[in-house]
Amino acid sequence: MQDQRIEKVITFAINIIKVLVIIYLGFVEVFKIGKLLREKLDLELDISRKWATQNYSILKKRLEEQKVAGV
Repeated sequence: MQDQRIEKVITFAINIIKVLVIIYLGFVEVFKIGKLLREKLDLELDISRKWATQNYSILKKRLEEQKVAGV
């Protein structure tokens, strides 16, 4: 009788540990995915930022040329 009770408690503890490990591994994967997404988005934002900077400088240059030309 005592052995069955101990066996049930141990089984319950093992199942709780399994659930906690699964939850932990899930969080680890979510953070890995988040990190990868952040890296990819940073790369895309850098490309967009460079493109915007180049276009802004071109626009600024054209506006200066128009001012000098008296248009």
